[in-house]
Amino acid sequence: MLIFVHKFICTYQLSHQNSGIVQLMTSHHQNSGEVWMPCVNRRLIRSELPPSNGYLIVEANGGLNQQRLSICDAVAVASLLNATLVIPIFHLNSVWRDPSKFSDIFDENRFIETVGKHVRVVKELPEDVLLRFNYNISSIPNMRTKAYSSPHHYLHKVLPKLLELGAVRIAPFSNRLAQSVPSNIQALRCLVNYQALRFAEPVRLLAEDMVVRMMKKSSSTGGKYVSVHLRFEEDMVAFSCCTYDGGWKEKIEMENARERSWRGKFHRPGRVINPEANRRDGKCPLTPLEVGMMLRGMGFDHSTFLYVASGKIYNAAKYMAPLRQMFPLLETKESLALPEELAEFEGYSSRLAAIDYTVCVQSEVFVTTQGGNFPHFLMGHRRYLFGGNAKTIKPDKRKLVLSFDDPNIRWSQFKRHMQEILHHSDIKSIAFRKPNDSIYTFPMPDCMCQQDGI
Repeated sequence: MLIFVHKFICTYQLSHQNSGIVQLMTSHHQNSGEVWMPCVNRRLIRSELPPSNGYLIVEANGGLNQQRLSICDAVAVASLLNATLVIPIFHLNSVWRDPSKFSDIFDENRFIETVGKHVRVVKELPEDVLLRFNYNISSIPNMRTKAYSSPHHYLHKVLPKLLELGAVRIAPFSNRLAQSVPSNIQALRCLVNYQALRFAEPVRLLAEDMVVRMMKKSSSTGGKYVSVHLRFEEDMVAFSCCTYDGGWKEKIEMENARERSWRGKFHRPGRVINPEANRRDGKCPLTPLEVGMMLRGMGFDHSTFLYVASGKIYNAAKYMAPLRQMFPLLETKESLALPEELAEFEGYSSRLAAIDYTVCVQSEVFVTTQGGNFPHFLMGHRRYLFGGNAKTIKPDKRKLVLSFDDPNIRWSQFKRHMQEILHHSDIKSIAFRKPNDSIYTFPMPDCMCQQDGI
């Protein structure tokens, strides 16, 4: 790897010719001829809501987009149960450590107004229900539900308890509803994700302003820029159990980070950690250098306007330097916004992620470097906004590693491998949801109709 990196940097320093960046950043709308448009409203039948069967309380856990998933599915389940949904509670996660409430991240009134035509939503439990449970939400029975439970489960296991008690609780509530559900329930998921869940005004206004700033900076390419979701934060590196520089300092920092966030999880009996196998399997987060090498190999040159979405990068001074060298027009939310603009969001990872999400949605090309809810939701949102097709680069990391770790590979061969990966990503840009796929990643055909949608 080190030999190839040295060869690569030398090649990079000698090669500053334009390599077709405008052609690489093909417009969202130049797809294969199929034009898809949002048509959620057409698929939702409005009718007078029947009397409520009781109150549904859910606890949304995880980061921004895991919370988003929980909210969408909570509305769907409330509809199945004919329940009144209480605005979801956000669990304080040991990794994200964000104490934000629903209204800190999302526009609560818009959510209630948009969803309220199909499902009753209240901000909090009424006094008489609270009194019945001694003003302690924990006293409300928790209907522990397995991941991806079917509508049948909710109707036969949860509904009887709801009718008996007038309120039920489900915690945690991440991925607790099956991917394939009746079309009217899918349409509700679409409505919530793409129309009801708008970011709260302080977040939204700054994020939209940053999109404008990014487009102005990239005016020489028609306001087109590439966004990269870079997952190289300390907790991500620690959780992966991968080795990077291999020094004692890194080892101690990673051990401390794992213990701080996951308390003994990685030292349980029988747990085997194999960093080399993790890397071969494509499970290691890409370093900023590897991301830069990949993009350069694909043909993105030094004139590319790059927006990097991330949390706090591990050992940023060391690891970000080569990426900045390869892409001097690189921006982040910290460089686009003034310190005082970001000050009110410091310590609130979900609100900061919402800013990154907004800037990435509007980019000409989106590059995902690691799995997770952020890229999956973003890919779906971009498909929904841009006619079913938005350019996304989702590299096969197993193939990447073979090229990165080959000490004898030539730059011309490496470039060919990267362009094959890019071509494969282009082929997959238009995609339809299969039975076990997420509607949040693949909104076609459930949330969209061909050409004449409304």
